[in-house]
This record gives sequence, structure tokens and C-alpha cells, in this order.
Amino acid sequence: MTAKEHALKIFKEHGGTLRTNDALAAGIHPRTLYAMRDSRELEQSARGLYRLAALPAPGEPDLITVAKRIPKGVLCLISALAFHQLTTQVPHHIQVALPRTARTPKLAYPPIQIFRFSEESFTAGIETHVLDGVPVRVYSPEKTLADAFKYRNKIGRDVATEALRAYRSRQKPQFQKILQYARACRVERIIRPYLESFL
Repeated sequence: MTAKEHALKIFKEHGGTLRTNDALAAGIHPRTLYAMRDSRELEQSARGLYRLAALPAPGEPDLITVAKRIPKGVLCLISALAFHQLTTQVPHHIQVALPRTARTPKLAYPPIQIFRFSEESFTAGIETHVLDGVPVRVYSPEKTLADAFKYRNKIGRDVATEALRAYRSRQKPQFQKILQYARACRVERIIRPYLESFL
């Protein structure tokens, strides 16, 4: 197996996208990586992030870039509402939750907005969805609704209530789960009257 064949195999095993550090750690020589980039077999999605050029165009390239560059982050608030189709808002930034102690990531593109969550709030309700072979972490619809009410002054109370109405129209809404996450986010008293009005 040539160095290039070895590199292609590693990229395919990782869904076709790798950060430079991960590629090198997996055994791809820097010379091979940059030669593949120069020959356009790899395309640079963002600084330090490479993707096999032969793959079909990703459906959500910005989310994939953020998931690869900020692996500990979780899509939250309007980005998570949009992911779950619970808002008509178009996010201008990809909103990402991180623990309070995590280092602030540097990402030139796409534009991101970081929110710092307490440990209990950060770890609750994380789902992993695979987009184009890349795992993307996002809060569940119920956790996202609790977060939307917690951050209602930043994203808008109307955005939070619109999302709750959209969620209510689903086949099997789980209001108890929303209350459980609202307790973790310390907004149970704020969200409960809205939920009771739907029952």
C-alpha cells in the first residue's frame, strides 16, 4: 500500500474529514497530506481541516466544520432549534455550548457564538447525529427549549415561545422532559405557565 492509499484509507475510516493533528496522529505523513492537498485530492474546509474532494458536497458544511474543529462543543439555542426545525429564525452564527472551564476556540469561518454552560446544564440532553459521516453533537429538542427560555433575553422571548408552539404540534411532545431540563437550567418557574397553557 502506498502512502497515498494508506492516507485515503484513514480518511475514509473517519468519514472523509480529518483535522491535521488527527491525520498525523493516525499515521499520515505531513508530506503525503500536503501533496494530496496540492493535487486537489483533499480540499481544505477550514484552517487545519481537510476533506476528501471526491465525496459529494456535504449538506451542512458549516456544522461539520464546527463539529470537527470544536469536538467538545454542542450545538445550542437558535442553531439547535434550527437543526430540530423548531424555529423560523436563520442563525447568523453557529451557536455552540461549552463548559465554563473550556478553552475558547479560534475559528475564522464559519462565524460562531460561544455560550458557557454550568457542568450540569452542559452535560444534560446531548444527542449525537451523524452528518455526512461526521458525528455532530446537538442538544435534544426538550433541552434546547429549556435553554431557549434560560437565554430568552439574548435570543428573544418570542423565539422561545415560537419554538415551544412548534414543538407542541409534534406527534408526541414530552412536556415532562422539558420540565426536567428546565429544573437543571433553573427556569422551571418561568417555563411551567407556558406548558400548562398547552395542556
